[in-house]
Amino acid sequence: MRTQDYVAYAPVSLEPTPLDPEAWTRFLAGFVEAFPDLHITVEDAVGEGDLVAQRVHFAGTHTGEFQGLPPTHRQVTFSGLELNRFVDGRVAEHWFQMDSLTLLQQLGLVVVPGPRLVPRVLAHQLNKLRKKR
Repeated sequence: MRTQDYVAYAPVSLEPTPLDPEAWTRFLAGFVEAFPDLHITVEDAVGEGDLVAQRVHFAGTHTGEFQGLPPTHRQVTFSGLELNRFVDGRVAEHWFQMDSLTLLQQLGLVVVPGPRLVPRVLAHQLNKLRKKR
């Protein structure tokens, strides 16, 4: 159950703006379409005051389009964290983060370092080569 002014915050890499109830439902529908057998397990939950945090585990098969990626039919497992703020027993705000890197790697996507990281990666590799001499 959600409040009328419910707001969800998905990972910015997937959805950069806050989501109202209808937008959150559409966002979740994208996961259901991509991973119709998606199974979510709450591994831990803790609450304090009006907040409840959960550590969750996701498992499913990529049989539908996900973020523009055609089905790979690969099994995926990844973890996430959720934080919910309650008002009068209803969720008013929902924050969600997931291990996107693990998910993308399992889908066969290669993550390329951004332009600010490339020099550091190259310098590290050069130092390793120099030490071998």
